[in-house]
Amino acid sequence: MTSPTDVPPASTPPASAPPDPRRWWALGALVAAMLVLGFDSTILNVALPTMAAQLDAGTGLQQWIADAYTVVFAALMLPAGLLGDRFGRRRMLICGLGIFLAGSLLGTLVDSVQLVIAARAVMGIGAALIMPLAMSVLPSLFGPDERSTAVGAISAASALGLPLGPLVGGWLLDHFWWGSVFFVNVPLALIGVAACVFLLPETSDPSSPKVDALSVGLTGTGLGALVFGIIEGPARGWSDPLVMTALAASAALITGLVLRGRGWARPMLDLGLLRHRGFLWNTVAAALGTLVLSGLMFILPPYLQAVLGHDAFGTGLRMLPMMAGLMIAAKGSGALATRIGPRPVVTGGLIVLACAAFLGSTTDVHDGYGATALWLSIAGVGFGFAMVPAMDAALGALPRDRAGSGSGLLMTVRQFGGALGVALLGSLLAGAYGDRIDTGGLPARAADAAGDSVVAAHLVADRIGAPQLAALADRAYLHGMGLVLLVCGIAALVAAMLTATFLPNPRAGRGDARGRGRRPGRRAAPGHRPGTDTAVVTGTPDARQ
Repeated sequence: MTSPTDVPPASTPPASAPPDPRRWWALGALVAAMLVLGFDSTILNVALPTMAAQLDAGTGLQQWIADAYTVVFAALMLPAGLLGDRFGRRRMLICGLGIFLAGSLLGTLVDSVQLVIAARAVMGIGAALIMPLAMSVLPSLFGPDERSTAVGAISAASALGLPLGPLVGGWLLDHFWWGSVFFVNVPLALIGVAACVFLLPETSDPSSPKVDALSVGLTGTGLGALVFGIIEGPARGWSDPLVMTALAASAALITGLVLRGRGWARPMLDLGLLRHRGFLWNTVAAALGTLVLSGLMFILPPYLQAVLGHDAFGTGLRMLPMMAGLMIAAKGSGALATRIGPRPVVTGGLIVLACAAFLGSTTDVHDGYGATALWLSIAGVGFGFAMVPAMDAALGALPRDRAGSGSGLLMTVRQFGGALGVALLGSLLAGAYGDRIDTGGLPARAADAAGDSVVAAHLVADRIGAPQLAALADRAYLHGMGLVLLVCGIAALVAAMLTATFLPNPRAGRGDARGRGRRPGRRAAPGHRPGTDTAVVTGTPDARQ
């Protein structure tokens, strides 16, 4: 893997070669592709309550709709760069856009929750190819003097997609059917495919190692089995044979993945990188921070729509304080970490995130949106200040020749942290809600529906004319949401204590325990500009295997 700001000389056009006049048009198409990936990661959160109502999807199925994309994305992030190196980056980017387009069309046309989950999984395959390869083709288009501008444009597009997702999704749901949140991807994906065909040159690296299909299979099935066990545990019971089998299989498959890579010069999952203290603890901070944010994004829309009664577009608007806080903090955190070192910035950001979660856990059924906007803003600021320096310092703690594999592992762990956040915290919410909701006296089918989710409970209450059921569901949901936010706060505090204790602070001159930490005066990679690391917040990888 190589960083988009530090590419092999062979991939960069010779200094004497005239720049391709089509390069800015190609960049525009790549920006469109990254924009759709950016808002696709948040657009579905607003759509979930609507889909739950129209597709009869309980909390468990909603978790699978969200996690099918993320688990597949995480599983294929590692081999995606190798596929591009070996078979051609343009070719594989076109393939990724085509797969993403097919998944989006499938999501537009289907009418069952199982097929929606399948469509999301297909989109995850496409996204895993698009994200790293969109960055990797830039060196073939832009010289060193223009490359930082191109990288910044793609990173900004991905960042802009975060707040656009809830707004676009809310507007579409208020004017069209729920499948429109998938259909919006279609024209942008088509533009991306056309641009790649007509504007992008082909590049490859014939010397790159082969993709190990068995390792890819072990990664996907291992992560998938773990998420399945966590999601199904509350509904089936943790002692259920299927749940226990899934969790045991997950442990065996991931162990097999680690053992298979032993002795390889470039294993697909290089856990030897965790021996670098700076990389290990920054990765832990990034994963736990992403887990908390994913949990928040999962529990918020049902609260805003079902409990507070806002429509889909209004829900998107009311999620903006978190996004605004995240973007503002992400912009300033790089310069602050450069000045005082990453450890106090990461630790402080996690503490702020914990305070926001604890404040949110006190939300009462009679509270208005003002209190929610306050703790959402604080949560966004905390996440922004924790995530940017953590991910930047993680890669900076590694030797230069390990930065590629390190970024692949970092992005995989972070993506899986997001999937685990939805699985763990969604399961906690489902269990707490189900224990508190009283469906006695209702017909069996109505009782099952009301016990599955607060959205379904409101639909049942409206259908049978039982406002007391809606009030009971609101209180049960607030109880579950409070527990989830309490756990989020504890997780953020634990991460803060770990980073404060173990994280090196290279700016202060300590560096990594092995002498590989970034110290003052270390020369930045070509094209890197402090304070422009929005890529690490949005999920855009800084390096490619």
